[in-house]
Amino acid sequence: MRAPIGSFDNAAPAADRPDLLTAPVAAAVTAGWGGFPADQIIHVDTDPAIADTAVFVEHHGADLLGRSANCVVVAGKRGGDVTLAACLVLSNSRVDVNGAVRKRLGARKASFAPMDTAVGETGMEYGGITPIGLPVSWPLLIDPAVVDEEWVLIGSGSRRGKLIVPGKALAALPGATVVEGLGIRS
Repeated sequence: MRAPIGSFDNAAPAADRPDLLTAPVAAAVTAGWGGFPADQIIHVDTDPAIADTAVFVEHHGADLLGRSANCVVVAGKRGGDVTLAACLVLSNSRVDVNGAVRKRLGARKASFAPMDTAVGETGMEYGGITPIGLPVSWPLLIDPAVVDEEWVLIGSGSRRGKLIVPGKALAALPGATVVEGLGIRS
């Protein structure tokens, strides 16, 4: 199978590769969501040593920078309450944590969640966290530029491999809200 974006040697429907996905991601891919069939989620098998965005796009094509998205876990705090959420922005942007995220979560303070919290709560590897398979109670904040892409490259739950998903499918994920101004172009 040929991937719809990028230059990858090894692409296949993600549902055919549950052994390369973390448990929460495999379950979500298998179940599908929002009317998007599982066969529209493509897994590309890649080297975990080049999973970080800058190195990844250098190896697989600079055009992927504007067509890939990073998913980060944030913690919004108000008094003693902490709300965990995920934010998805294009890789050429950064998350407006102290503006859009803090406001959307109704928090006094928002920051990136500690790595052990992000990994422990998602069941995914740091550097591979994806919006697919997140805890359903979490808000998932998505920048509109992500949804506007025909195909988006995202993490697969582990550092080995990536997923290629229709942008509109990401907006249909459980807990997803498209938030204007979430991503700030770098």
